[in-house]
Amino acid sequence: MSALFGEAAARLSGQVALMLGWSPDRFWAATPEELATILLAAAPNPGATMSRATLDSLMEQHGDK
Repeated sequence: MSALFGEAAARLSGQVALMLGWSPDRFWAATPEELATILLAAAPNPGATMSRATLDSLMEQHGDK
């Protein structure tokens, strides 16, 4: 294992522990596909943006609250 891989894996393991509550054992038992699937599900949908018309309508309806 190269030093760069080891450093990146340790960093990713720590991030996953914080984000998902996984123990190191759970991280190392997961496949890359499992991890990617979970992280993609948690990522915001880039196509799910609000139009200006929707924002204007919401501001009219709820602007005073």
